[in-house]
Amino acid sequence: MKIISAIDLIDGKCVRLSKGDFSQQKTYADDPVEVARMFEQAGLGYLHLVDLDGARKGEMVNQKILEKIAANTSLIIDYSGGVSTVEQVQSVFDLGASKVTLGSLASRNRDLFLEILQKFGPEKVILGADARNGKLMVNGWMQSTEAPIFDYIASFSKLGVRQVMCTDVEQDGMLQGPAIYLYRELLQIPDIKLIASGGVSSLDDLMVLKTIGCDAAIVGKAIFEQKISLDKLVTLC
Repeated sequence: MKIISAIDLIDGKCVRLSKGDFSQQKTYADDPVEVARMFEQAGLGYLHLVDLDGARKGEMVNQKILEKIAANTSLIIDYSGGVSTVEQVQSVFDLGASKVTLGSLASRNRDLFLEILQKFGPEKVILGADARNGKLMVNGWMQSTEAPIFDYIASFSKLGVRQVMCTDVEQDGMLQGPAIYLYRELLQIPDIKLIASGGVSSLDDLMVLKTIGCDAAIVGKAIFEQKISLDKLVTLC
């Protein structure tokens, strides 16, 4: 199982939210490039870079930080937040990302998402599908839907999606453990590689995610809050 470090960006700074609530924001560092370099120097190889400003605004905001991190590290970066056109996806790759995670775009314009998937391939395009109480959340977690998350992801799996990143919004930033029950269910969907996100607070959490079959796990707040040391984290890589 891959361990993916995470940096969430608001106003160019490293932050974390609790349960996706922008009013519950904590800033951890002013320089995301230095944080990314710290992750790399510790031995981590992957980074999930989230433009929360972009997710809220509906257009890319922090792409310059992507460019700087890519220029100053060798991390394999996936970028998400506010990416809404084929041209912007291409820009994300040109700036140094290896993958792009698309959430709101997929729910809002399935045809465009599938065009992007076909153009760039399922190894470079990750479906972002976030949930609260088993239902899909969109628009930077600000809007709930009635779509069951299992059915939503399964429908995209049939259309060629192979990588899915799923955050249980109720668990995100709470350091109370990941939504194992949800991931067990989603792993019944054929042909997907599931990236678990939200709630990881210990090495034991990561071992459970590995045991049930997750392809990767996102670790963010647990690092910043020193719940998991980078030295111990890299032993799982």
